[in-house]
Amino acid sequence: MNINKALMKAYEDKGFKDLADAPVDAIAGISAGDAKLLDDAFGVKTVRDLAELKYVKWAQAIVALAETEE
Repeated sequence: MNINKALMKAYEDKGFKDLADAPVDAIAGISAGDAKLLDDAFGVKTVRDLAELKYVKWAQAIVALAETEE
């Protein structure tokens, strides 16, 4: 799987296990300043932290359920 467009250049050669524990600003579009704000607000330091953030999980669940709602 090629996810290089989703990553900062420095992280393009990393495996998924390394990416999960990489700083959140390894994701393209998340700046160092954004990363600091995520850390300050939610304690998010890594890609894994962001993925496991309860608010992200809640939002994903709401969207998934909305797609099945009649």
